[in-house]
Amino acid sequence: MKELSFSGLWYWFLLMAVVCYFVGCFNFAVVIAKKRHKDVRKIGSGNPGTMNISREFGLKVGLMNFLLDAVKGGLPALISFFIFRGYVFSHTHVAVSDFTRYFCGLFVILGHIYPVTMRFRGGKGIASSLGLFTFCISCENPWFIFGTIGALLGVLLYIGLTEWGSMGSLLGVTGFSIWQALIFFHRYTVAGEISNGWVIAIFMILLVINFLPWFAHRRNLVRLFAGEEHRTSVKKLYKGKRGTQNM
Repeated sequence: MKELSFSGLWYWFLLMAVVCYFVGCFNFAVVIAKKRHKDVRKIGSGNPGTMNISREFGLKVGLMNFLLDAVKGGLPALISFFIFRGYVFSHTHVAVSDFTRYFCGLFVILGHIYPVTMRFRGGKGIASSLGLFTFCISCENPWFIFGTIGALLGVLLYIGLTEWGSMGSLLGVTGFSIWQALIFFHRYTVAGEISNGWVIAIFMILLVINFLPWFAHRRNLVRLFAGEEHRTSVKKLYKGKRGTQNM
């Protein structure tokens, strides 16, 4: 393992944060709606995200939007993983790639939810967060791809059975973050680095990534607990019918 000194390369981390934030600012829902001569922010719920796109243009278009947002969330993290794979922070056993992939993902999600290009009113970060965890956990071990696909199918099954789109998606994000946290906890406990500042920073980033979609869905959660949240019917989305819950 090669050692990397943060003090000598701090500006690269700043550059990564800026680039990833602006990657997150690119909203596929806006582009997809514009291709159909509509403004996604002025139709349906007004939310530039997967669920609103699905209601307005059908489930197939919504799925395309979800996949694009998922790749947007995961690809920058995956690139950083391959760039910094084989490096550890100076005088530690902490893998630089463990930090950078979620560092990059955090700023993509921030850009998606709070894009400066859209007056800080973006989507709610579900697809980008799920994509981030899917890419990051799978690069830990190629066999994990089957687990991540199974987890995503579990989220879809939960939504299909309960028709609680927001809650199912949020539970999926939380489940993925716990899964990754447990991997890191085991890794750095064995390495004797669990109290290292970089490891603590990784856990803090995971916590913030998990928190952001929940915070973005705060109004949905209030309506849900008040019994006022409308359910998400997959059948209706497939038929192109509209609902009122947004993702």
